[in-house]
Amino acid sequence: MDTFRNETRQWLEANCPIAMREPLTADGMVWGGSLVEFGNEDQRVWFERMRDRGWFAPGWPAAYGGGGLSPKQARIVDEEMQRLGCRQPQFNLGVWMLGPVLLELGTEEQKLEHLVPMMQGRARWCQGFSEPNAGSDLASLKTSARKDEHGDFIVNGSKIWTSYGDKSDWMYALVRTDTTVRKQEGISFLLIDMKAPGITVKPIELISGKSSFCQVFFDEVRVPAKQLVGPLNGGWTVAKKLLQHERAAMSKFSEGAAPSHDALAVARPFLLDETGAVCEPVLRDRLAGLLMDAHAFSLTHRRVMAQGMARMDVSGPLSIMKLVQTEQEVAKYELLMQVMGLRGLSWEGPEFSQDEHDIGRQWMLAKTTTIAGGSSEVQLNIIAKRVLGMPG
Repeated sequence: MDTFRNETRQWLEANCPIAMREPLTADGMVWGGSLVEFGNEDQRVWFERMRDRGWFAPGWPAAYGGGGLSPKQARIVDEEMQRLGCRQPQFNLGVWMLGPVLLELGTEEQKLEHLVPMMQGRARWCQGFSEPNAGSDLASLKTSARKDEHGDFIVNGSKIWTSYGDKSDWMYALVRTDTTVRKQEGISFLLIDMKAPGITVKPIELISGKSSFCQVFFDEVRVPAKQLVGPLNGGWTVAKKLLQHERAAMSKFSEGAAPSHDALAVARPFLLDETGAVCEPVLRDRLAGLLMDAHAFSLTHRRVMAQGMARMDVSGPLSIMKLVQTEQEVAKYELLMQVMGLRGLSWEGPEFSQDEHDIGRQWMLAKTTTIAGGSSEVQLNIIAKRVLGMPG
């Protein structure tokens, strides 16, 4: 593995443009898809070089456009990208969340139709789970899909909080296909072409004046039967498998991409007096605790990823990790706001700028991560029932 690591390091150093090793800002993200856009030539070069090497997903089979590497080799690629500070060459929920599920459960036709375009950066995916009355209680969803005389699905209903639904080519969605059974048992998992007749996408305006959220409406939308992933009415199980990859997907926004603030670097100047001595020992103690928690989480993350590569069941730990990581982020930014006082309210820096002028924005955004992908309260229920085996 040492030889492979050295070769990987040399290739990345020779092929990743210097500009693609700098901390990411929001407008520097390259989203793969039919409407892929590059802000500069370095973004295009990095995108195309990683695409041609199959390293959008180094561990996927080469037959589907991946790198064909072993799990250990794929991890080395990730580690070397982090060491060098390489940005993710493309952002794509299809690659990070849907792709692993299709590799495990998809038909050969589905793999060839969907995985290859992901690996070529030609298809952008969005997630159709939440609905106006089915958010954290996702199993209560009402969007329906009935079979027609040809065996295809006819979808009616709506999805909400669909990130970048107006820019996506495809959606993976949960739909109600049986209303006579327990709510988790009557759900199916469909792949829906966002250009299909009957789909209307409406952006959702937020008070900030900027939003990636949309509501998607389905009016007699025909979805071919071949786009059903897993068994009919087996979508709940498919969705749980997909959500196991959500933590890995979220980490792509921090590993070599849009890193969270370094709490020690931000707080240090505000905790020292003119002599260089720490003037707030209570805050220093809280900061030390946060740093130790973050290190413990990092070690746990590495262990769980290794267990996943060994095909061990990591569904329980992943639920715990999602809860812990998001709550740690909230605690960190709460402390930084207290340390910085009024200076923490600045909103002057660009998004993800990683300087002290972005702390106020990140303080607010950190709270949203405890809701997105399953609220902390729901995660606690999942952990209690499915990990600890406690009664409902």
